[in-house]
Amino acid sequence: MIASVRGVVTATGPDQAVIEVGGVGLAVHCAPATIADLRVGQPARLATSLVVREDSLTLYGFADDDAKQLFELLQTASGVGPRLAQAVLAVHTPDAVRKAIANADTAALTRVPGIGKKGAERLVLELRDRIGPVPVGADGAAGVTGGAWPEQVRQALVGLGWTAGQADQAVAAVAETVDGPTPPVPVLLKQAIRLLGRTR
Repeated sequence: MIASVRGVVTATGPDQAVIEVGGVGLAVHCAPATIADLRVGQPARLATSLVVREDSLTLYGFADDDAKQLFELLQTASGVGPRLAQAVLAVHTPDAVRKAIANADTAALTRVPGIGKKGAERLVLELRDRIGPVPVGADGAAGVTGGAWPEQVRQALVGLGWTAGQADQAVAAVAETVDGPTPPVPVLLKQAIRLLGRTR
């Protein structure tokens, strides 16, 4: 509804800024890094996302459209609301979030306050196929090394609520299907979950 705002910054606080647009001061909730780039009395443009609730209208602001789009995508995952989505972007850059989800890097995701191991696994499962292009690091590695996948899949399954024995059986079954290059860990994890779903 309100895709962006442009105006003069009239105030800043720990988690929001006020931007005057056409004589109206709009309170915009922002991550600390975004607020740090704003200067009171200076013009600014923020990409914004309006979150509508029964009892409130809350405007969230971002330095660019990329961060805004990722903020909105994160909220499509189970259990992720606007505050948690903004917390993710307060801790990580959009590129770092995409890498963490694409590579099933739950350790990076759990550095965000409010995201535990199960929440991180859920983000990986639900968003990996929709996260968009993942920037390749200087070393050219955008994936996970093949040798580590059994333990990563096992830990993910246990984190999602299966027993260690069930996880071991699923990992062994998935390992038998791997022929040639090892698929990405999230793909293997989905296979394991499908197998376990049949035995529940």
